Amino acid sequence: MKVKIDYDLCMGDGNCAKVCPEVFVYDDEKMLSRVVTDPVPPEHEEAVRQAAAECAPEAIVVEE
Repeated sequence: MKVKIDYDLCMGDGNCAKVCPEVFVYDDEKMLSRVVTDPVPPEHEEAVRQAAAECAPEAIVVEE
């Protein structure tokens, strides 16, 4: 699985980093989350899917 963030849509609330801190890290300076693990390890795939489902602006793009 690969994951990326569409920064044109991202609101910067950092929820994805709370749901899956192993893959997403919140950048306080830019007020946006970043993907830090790509491809996603299998043990974190479900948490990434959850983060994508909870992303209000649908900024997280998951590629299976």
